[in-house]
Amino acid sequence: MSHRELHCDVCAGVAPFETPPCVDGHGADCPELICTGCGTAVVIATFAFRVTRLADHRRRQPTRRRAA
Repeated sequence: MSHRELHCDVCAGVAPFETPPCVDGHGADCPELICTGCGTAVVIATFAFRVTRLADHRRRQPTRRRAA
């Protein structure tokens, strides 16, 4: 099990958190953590997003429609 220290809202301070045995196959990179002091569970959510340059955005102007 991996250990890290994070702020626990229930304990009202920094507490060691550990990763429980992961049934999803994440291993040590499991996003679920449990406070060793009070047992509160947290999920660390990570996400990725695409960064576009302003110049790329300006080139892709929507096509304007004309009246018939």
